[in-house]
Amino acid sequence: MTQIAIVYHSGYGHTKKQAEAVLAGAAGVAGVNATLFAIDAEGNLTDEAWAALEAADGIAFGAPTYMGAASWQFKKFADASSKAWFQQKWKDKVAAGFTNSASMNGDKLSTLHYFFTLAMQHSMIWVGTGMLPANSKAAQRNDVNYLGSFAGLMAQSPSDSSPDEGPLPGDLETARQFGARLAETTKRIRG
Repeated sequence: MTQIAIVYHSGYGHTKKQAEAVLAGAAGVAGVNATLFAIDAEGNLTDEAWAALEAADGIAFGAPTYMGAASWQFKKFADASSKAWFQQKWKDKVAAGFTNSASMNGDKLSTLHYFFTLAMQHSMIWVGTGMLPANSKAAQRNDVNYLGSFAGLMAQSPSDSSPDEGPLPGDLETARQFGARLAETTKRIRG
């Protein structure tokens, strides 16, 4: 079985909902076992989660975008990953990233670039969305990849929405398809 680990921080529940959609897409691919690992409010991950990341074939990084970057809790996790870096434990694993913010843009690309840089530090293989954007006049807000991201998965949840209200269905379907792409690509590369 190909193992996918989805490690994420969620401040208010919106990014958790996005992570669950990525999980659904990845887990829907035959021969793939996908698991969520939540970074807690103090930026910590359990020893069991660290071991699962080491054993995984692919890792998806997720965090909300706050003030133009990933949450501090995710950054603490990333800094702690230097222990794996010293031994290149994540080398040649497949990597991907996802983020959510309140604004349509919200500088989410900065967060995705942070994830990409983290993956490159670990000598990982990056996978983008592989999706065309919904950018025609006929496009609707709930179309797949309405936010038009190529580098990684983006979602938008209004600042006054609960996790029941956001991310929107189109963003969650984009997340599901992204999870499937990550799983299929990981399975093909890592077998």
